[in-house]
Amino acid sequence: MNPNPLPASFSPERALMLGRQTLAIEAAAVDALKNRINGEFSAAVEMILISRGRLIVSGMGKSGHIARKIAATMASTGTPAYFVHPAEASHGDLGMITRHDILLALSNSGESEELLRIVPAIKRQGANLIAMTGVADSTLAREADIHLDAGVAQEACPHNLAPTASTTAALALGDALAVALLDARGFGPDDFARSHPGGSLGRRLLTHVRDVMRPLARVPTVLPGAPIGDAIVAMSRGGLGLVAIVNSENQVIGIFTDGDLRRAFEKRLDLQHGSIADVMHPTPHHIGPDCLAVEAVEMMERLRINGLLVCTNDGQLQGALNMHDLFTAKVI
Repeated sequence: MNPNPLPASFSPERALMLGRQTLAIEAAAVDALKNRINGEFSAAVEMILISRGRLIVSGMGKSGHIARKIAATMASTGTPAYFVHPAEASHGDLGMITRHDILLALSNSGESEELLRIVPAIKRQGANLIAMTGVADSTLAREADIHLDAGVAQEACPHNLAPTASTTAALALGDALAVALLDARGFGPDDFARSHPGGSLGRRLLTHVRDVMRPLARVPTVLPGAPIGDAIVAMSRGGLGLVAIVNSENQVIGIFTDGDLRRAFEKRLDLQHGSIADVMHPTPHHIGPDCLAVEAVEMMERLRINGLLVCTNDGQLQGALNMHDLFTAKVI
């Protein structure tokens, strides 16, 4: 006998219907925000940009969870920020907030007692207050220097009680603030990588082609007049699946790959005679050593090739890489 029987009220069809309805309601709530982003939003971005302090984000309950995420997103995208619990703020944590800081307070009702309790202290210190609420005429909205309207028509909860669409809208509005701020700061991929050094994200953003390519000494090369057989032997020994054809000044003038060899056999070409110049590709794809490794991945996937030569702007061969090298470096 099943120790945990399904409730009699459970219906797979109703669960599916409510799931779809929830997504539709929350999507509509976020979409409606577009028409309410106005000069207050721009003013909030400007206030945060010129602040000499940090952005303090606060909220109670579910709004507090959203506030924590907004603070984390801000901190990782160039805006110094942290979360302060409003109840703890009343018991000493207000000392963490200075007159140069900005408080971003989240409350759907705009009447959160714990937040309203610390507003006078914030004002007395001279710190600015940005409120994000769902009620434009709420107490918190009226006391704020700037109000961001995150109101929703309804919650996704069937009883219109549990914070669902309202928290989604607040999270989206916080993300919109963070994106506008990172753009204004000129916060780029290298900056992002410095704040995300761990894991695959840091590896993808910080790794350049020169870091993963095989150096010139390990790249099989032949001159254009070399016999086809010699080029095939060099390619086999190199383990890259390709051989670079270079001139006397080490400039790349062609490439021959495993795929070219297979196609030559299919066409029954004479591989016993002639030089590699007769069968090579004269305009091989290549990438610069200072490019990001993810750019090499994009190029190889787009061109459907497994290997890539690394050259300077004037065609000097510097190295080569293949998909296996990128996998080993955990770029992909």
